[in-house]
Parts: sequence; structure tokens; C-alpha cells
Amino acid sequence: MPNKELQLYSCEYVMDTALQRTPFIVDRLLAPGLYVLAGAPKVGKSWLVLDLCLSVAEGLDFLGHRTEKGQVVYLALEDSLIRLQNRVYEFTDEPTDNLDFALLADSIGNGLEEQLETLKTTKPELKLVVIDTLQKVRSSTDSGYGIDYKELTPLKILADKMEIAILLVHHTRKSFDADPFNMISGTTGISGCADGEFVLQESQRGSRKGKLICVGRDIENQEICVEFDRYHWVVIDSIEPYKRDMFALAVHDLMLDERSFVGSATALCELLSRKYGGQYFANRVTRDLIQHTDELASLGVKFTWRRSHGSRIIELAYDREGDGSGGALVCVEVTGTRGAPNLVPALIEPGDGSSAGASNLPSG
Repeated sequence: MPNKELQLYSCEYVMDTALQRTPFIVDRLLAPGLYVLAGAPKVGKSWLVLDLCLSVAEGLDFLGHRTEKGQVVYLALEDSLIRLQNRVYEFTDEPTDNLDFALLADSIGNGLEEQLETLKTTKPELKLVVIDTLQKVRSSTDSGYGIDYKELTPLKILADKMEIAILLVHHTRKSFDADPFNMISGTTGISGCADGEFVLQESQRGSRKGKLICVGRDIENQEICVEFDRYHWVVIDSIEPYKRDMFALAVHDLMLDERSFVGSATALCELLSRKYGGQYFANRVTRDLIQHTDELASLGVKFTWRRSHGSRIIELAYDREGDGSGGALVCVEVTGTRGAPNLVPALIEPGDGSSAGASNLPSG
């Protein structure tokens, strides 16, 4: 086997490149990648994923979370057409152009990957593929961490390559564990390979009330209280409203006053603090400027940086001609607040940047 060199990215490249952020498919719940939804047999997993498929296909909220409208394919590998028909009619009496079904599929390593790649070619707006169930597409009958991890890896690679979410419906064990994710059938190799996991768990078997417990690399860890009502899983607790990322808007409004800025990240933090209040952090501001380069440009703010005596110098310049807002105070349009100090009422603490839109500025 040839000895391939590792593809290396310098620290400077990682920190200074304006990388495109892929939007959520379901806000705070589902981003492109590989996911597993597990639950006890007959708990209602298929009803939940059908609701998910229809919601994404129509761009409707799912469990109180916004969705990004796109094409969806549902591999209902344990269903017949008549059962599938009956289920769909419990949700709607109007078909959607963005949702397709399949009752048969090849297994992992024996054609499934090629079938999914073909989908992306024929359906360029594909965002979500649901495979119900994982067991129907497994090739190996052996178990073990390495075997489980290796078997799912092709789907993980494919989801990343195609920039879609692949959701595998799976079962939990009968034995109870205080950590619900330890109840997912198989080894932790499944969890290790997946980007996120969901466990649908009834509070008491047959009660039709329970929780959807969520954990993942790019999603918020959360527990959503749900109830099965007339074939729908519905949220029975409050969902935190969507928070818009305000960073680019705040920098735009700052530059309406300043017109230009040349200096260190620390100096820019001081400028932001004087205008909006709160405390800002140089590393976070620099990261957010890089990650919002395109959005800032659409608002007429050009961001560049250079080195001077070993330090990074930030340069911001405002151009009214390139401002898609026409020179309006965009923070005011979003928040309805004209008093600048009220935009950032609390001390801003640094976060881990694990969620999209996490920035120095809280969202409005």
C-alpha cells in the first residue's frame, strides 16, 4: 500500500481562513453529518422521523425548532406501501414534491453508498436521508467497538462529503441504564462514529409521554419533553426561542459611526464595549470577524488583517455603496431597540464556540 503524506493545515491557516459555516437543517438539532435515533421497539420512532421528513421537506418547524427546507429521502425499510400510505395521511392530505420514499436498499459496503451518492446527483437540494432501520442495512453480524465504528464510517464520510444529514433509526436494549445513551443497541463504536445521538424514551412504558434526549458534536445537548398525541410527537414544555447571531449586525452599526478602524483586537473590544456595554474578548472577536467575513461584506464592511511587529492588526472599512441595508441601523431593525446600551445588557462571557452563531454578542 502506498505511503500517503498527511495533509497538514498550519495553525495560521486554521485560525485565519474564512471557512464557510454550514447551516443547520433543524435548528440546534440536526446539522450535516451522521446521526442515530434510538428507542425501544414500538415506542414511536417511525412516527417521529416521518414528522421530521415532512417538516424539512416543507420547511416547517419540527418540535418547535426551525428547519431549512430541502429535499428528503426516507428509506422505510420495515414498511409496506399501504402502511406508509396510512402513516403519511395521518399528517397531511397534500403530497409534497420534496419527499421521496424507498422500501428497499442495499447494505453498507454492498451498494448503499453508491445509491446515496446517486440521490445527490438526481436531487441536488437533498438535505436529509433517514434510514429506518440501521439493522436493515448492516452487513456484519459481528459486534465489537472496532466493527461497529468501521461499519458506520462510510456513511459518516458520505454525509460529510455530500453535506447532508443521514439519520439512522435504531433500537435500545431492554436493560436499563442511568445513561440513556448506554442503552443504544450495539457497542459504543456506534456513538463514537456518529456526530449526534437522540434517544426517545418513555417515562413509563405505554404512557406515551417521555423525552427526546439529544447530544452531539455540533448540536446543543438538551432534553425535550414530548407526548404522543394522535400519531404526532408534540412538545409539552417550552422551547427556547431561536436566537439570531447579532455579531455582524453590531459591527455594521459600529462602523456606521466609525467608518474605519485600524488596530488590535483588544482595541476593537474596547470600542465595542464603549458602544454596547459588556465585556469582550480579543480571541473571540477575531474569530467572529473571520467567520462573518462574507456577512460583513454584504453589509458594506470590509475586514482584512495584517502583521505588524509580530502582532495582528485588524482593519475595518465601511463602504456605503456595498451596504445591502442601505446604511440603516440593522440592530435596531432586528431588536426594535434604539438605545445602544440596551443591546447588550449583560456581561458577555466567552463560550466554547460549539454552536453555530456562538459569539461575543448575545443574540436578540
